[in-house]
Amino acid sequence: MSKIEVKDGSEVPDPEEKEKVQPCAAEGAAPGAEKAPAPEPTPEEKLKAELAELQSKYLYLQAEYQNYRKRVVKDLADARAFTVADTLSPFLSVFDYLTMAETAAENTDNLEAVRQGLKMIMGEFFKAFDELGVKKFDSVGKKFDPTLHDAVANEPSDTVPEGEVIREWAGGFKLGEKLLRPARVVVSSGKKEEPCEEKAPQGDAEEKSGE
Repeated sequence: MSKIEVKDGSEVPDPEEKEKVQPCAAEGAAPGAEKAPAPEPTPEEKLKAELAELQSKYLYLQAEYQNYRKRVVKDLADARAFTVADTLSPFLSVFDYLTMAETAAENTDNLEAVRQGLKMIMGEFFKAFDELGVKKFDSVGKKFDPTLHDAVANEPSDTVPEGEVIREWAGGFKLGEKLLRPARVVVSSGKKEEPCEEKAPQGDAEEKSGE
């Protein structure tokens, strides 16, 4: 430490030098000392930290997946409800006409008027089908097709060739190119075979000629 000489020859410490060394003494560390670095984590501590991070990510992803499943279920339910509503909507007017036809049939004896009412209802019914893209296909007079027809019986016919449809028991329908229901049909087995006439044995015929 430097000192200052006074007039009487005595020496006193330099106050500036004292101020310089006081901060080091207050810090309790020798001048030039450095802080010790933090100890490196052990491999076990590193693995524990990584495991904790992975568990946190797993729980987050699991929660997100559960929320996604709930959204998908709700979206499917909404889509199904909207589809049913759109499908049934065109048939509500058909129901109204059927109700009116039932009431009219109970209060009239005019069968022609009832018949005309039923024709109008069938027209509305097929109009509703058209709105949905549903078409009825004809089968009578067509070659039997197992991809379109369900044969319920075979009948002989002198006018309809074998393998062709004679009549329908229930109509077939398509939605675009997709088969909704095959037609239930009766198929021709061709002309009816006539029974063969029985011929007399040749020996009996000779005996009769000899008599």
